[in-house]
Amino acid sequence: MNNECTIQLFAAGQWQVVANVSLLGDAVRGWRTATYTGYATEWALSHHGAVDAWALGSQFEVGLKPWKLEHWPVFLLDMLPQGYGRGELLRHLGLPETAEADADWPLLLTGAGNPIGNLRVKEAADWLSSRIGMVRGFTDEEVAARSEDFISYLSLHGLFVAGSSGVQGEWPKILLTRARDGLLYLDHTLPDAEAMAHYIVKFGRGPNERLATILRHEAPYMAIAAHLGLRVHGPLILRERALFIPRFDRVVEDGQVTRLGQESLAALMGMAGFGVAPPHDDVCVRLARTCSQPAVEILEYLKRDVANLAFGNKDNHARNTAIQRDFAGNIRLTPVFDFAPMYLHPDGLARRMKWQGKEQPRVDWKAVLDTVCERTGLAREPFAAGLQSLARPLREVAEMGTDFGLEPEVHQFLVPGILAQAQAMEQLQ
Repeated sequence: MNNECTIQLFAAGQWQVVANVSLLGDAVRGWRTATYTGYATEWALSHHGAVDAWALGSQFEVGLKPWKLEHWPVFLLDMLPQGYGRGELLRHLGLPETAEADADWPLLLTGAGNPIGNLRVKEAADWLSSRIGMVRGFTDEEVAARSEDFISYLSLHGLFVAGSSGVQGEWPKILLTRARDGLLYLDHTLPDAEAMAHYIVKFGRGPNERLATILRHEAPYMAIAAHLGLRVHGPLILRERALFIPRFDRVVEDGQVTRLGQESLAALMGMAGFGVAPPHDDVCVRLARTCSQPAVEILEYLKRDVANLAFGNKDNHARNTAIQRDFAGNIRLTPVFDFAPMYLHPDGLARRMKWQGKEQPRVDWKAVLDTVCERTGLAREPFAAGLQSLARPLREVAEMGTDFGLEPEVHQFLVPGILAQAQAMEQLQ
């Protein structure tokens, strides 16, 4: 098997070769294999010093200096199929479903041809394009109902797996694009000139009622996030057991599609592997060093954690928050995603990312602000005022949660936690 992959970046309306990653050890070690990564010379000279969307990542400044690492570069891990997509792709490739590290490299070379963001692995894109077959569009109703024609089409071409395996997570998901004819097409099969809007469609899985309740509440939770003043992209739409999520890594203007750079907090922190959970304190420091408007982004980050605590979103690992990089030098947190009542998860998830030494018995927000300001050098007052502004909308949701779409049992369970966070914000100085 080839021990090198080619990284392409979408810019100026086309996919361009920008870098290569070479394995320096046995591929059976998976993402733990040592690597050598370098930008293409022409790209390095044309965009020297860039860390925005012209770069592989915010921590991979464009230049002639290569990286020799004891693992894969972290931007590759954001493209490696995981969760449901990984299992489906393993089956499609005829590999054991129990395959672990030894399957990482072949999964990357086939499953990273159409990931979120503006990067892709050329070898995976070539593999994917050779399997497109007949291009067909479907109505929203056919997709939502997972009609026989829709499922047969996906199964026949193996596209459910290959075209969406770059979307990580445990839920079945697929990338769809609405064309000018109003129908939905598999994202990678539709020319950009025909694209009108892009979606991630998340499907319900299995008969578990708790999982179904979580899916039903993602749209109300996004409405609540907007009410709290968090950065949101657009409303989510639930059709039957299919959640249509507008994508924010794509911008469609005048018949042109711009793909924005996106990287997980894990990549931002330079942390290889999965299940990583850096302390919030360290994330704030890295955001201060990386983002275009540090104070704005850290306040947004703080507000999101208040919301996670208030609304029982315990699954706050380093891959369900990300930063976005555009081509004008702007780096900021993406809009909110994966905001849901994860306290309902049947696996009994625990809160993953925490504030160091400040969460017993509950988060000490005064201590959090003291530490954040001390470590970043940023002024405290705007943070305190911004958090205090959450108190009123939190109390409004506690009082009128069903108006936002919360089901009565969920609303009743959440009220004490919402009011506790509202009170904590009011008492913050």
